[in-house]
Amino acid sequence: MELFRNPNIDFLSKKWVFVSLSLALMLVSIASMGIRYAKTGSILPWGVDFKGGTLVYVKFTSTPNEDHIRAAMDRAGLRNARIQRYGLAANNEVLIALEQKETTEQALDQGKNQIIKALDTNTPEGKLDLNNIGYSSLHRYLLEKDPMRAGTNAEQTYSELARTIVDYRDKTRGGVLNSVGDIAGVVPAQVTQLLQADFFTSGFGVRNVEIVGPQVGAQLRKQALLATLYAMLGMLAYLWFRFELIYGVAAVAAVFHDTIITLGAFSLLNMDISLTVIAAILTLVGYSMNDTIVVFDRIRENVKTLRREKLGNIVNQSINQTLSRTVLTSGLTFLTVLSLFLFGGEVLRGFSLALVIGMLIGSYSSIFVASPMLVAYQEWRAGRSGRAGKPTPPERRERAKAKA
Repeated sequence: MELFRNPNIDFLSKKWVFVSLSLALMLVSIASMGIRYAKTGSILPWGVDFKGGTLVYVKFTSTPNEDHIRAAMDRAGLRNARIQRYGLAANNEVLIALEQKETTEQALDQGKNQIIKALDTNTPEGKLDLNNIGYSSLHRYLLEKDPMRAGTNAEQTYSELARTIVDYRDKTRGGVLNSVGDIAGVVPAQVTQLLQADFFTSGFGVRNVEIVGPQVGAQLRKQALLATLYAMLGMLAYLWFRFELIYGVAAVAAVFHDTIITLGAFSLLNMDISLTVIAAILTLVGYSMNDTIVVFDRIRENVKTLRREKLGNIVNQSINQTLSRTVLTSGLTFLTVLSLFLFGGEVLRGFSLALVIGMLIGSYSSIFVASPMLVAYQEWRAGRSGRAGKPTPPERRERAKAKA
């Protein structure tokens, strides 16, 4: 499909405008990271995945009020807790992330209990919470009370009953019960009556708890950085082999430009960088590189056929020839990630935001950063050799590769 018929836009005539824009965006990004480092000792707002801490996934029986939850955390002394809605709004689910500097697993587990205690503010005296009791505790309780007078079959009988209640709460009712009476009809009446006497239901249930130690977080941060660097080096090596070294350098510089600006946006917006955000950045590294290679490939083809043209003119023609493909591919991909950003929910917010920014910057850099850099280098080299504006003869490169 051809979106534009024979476009003839002089992209390179405005190269200094776009070079200035890119430098300004990079400077703002680097300045933001520098200011953050001066204030916090970290250049980026790393999430709990990288800093270590406790993630508690909580489901409420009614629409949770984030201000009330934050106030409860503050009263419990958990002032750095991050509160975030996730999933569908009707599911009433909230993620509470607690950063912790302690290195012991006991301290991290204590953080989880602090969050549960902070939320559980209306506990009746002497009663247990049926929404947050585990299978083992419930089994022990039923075995001790023995409401069925099960005799020698008590162990098996109450094990099955405890499992039935927990499964009904977690699988059938989504993790929370509105009242103890909800289990009537699920278990024998004697058990229901006993639980109604000794249990209550809080307005929330902890669905899952994840604990990340600080050492693991530091290791993940190092691995994420290395993964990004290795990806860039691998692409540089491929482009060096496939085209020329300058093509690889220009493409990697454009990808580095995209990554710095995307990370700078997260620093400016103070949004946590999680593992999913790193995954999105690696995705956009590949996307931006692919977009740049398409333009470079057309430049290489045109250099072979338009030998008398200056490289600047060849690059302009190449960008115009691939413009329909760039707009269609990038536009449709952008609509997809924009939908993910708007409707994907809070859990995917960081991931989708990184992709939205990356898609825009990646398409921009393939035209206005990588290609002008290629022309600038060739003109500089031609100036030194006295062949101003002449591209490198393709046959010589082909012969050199054939010999290699």
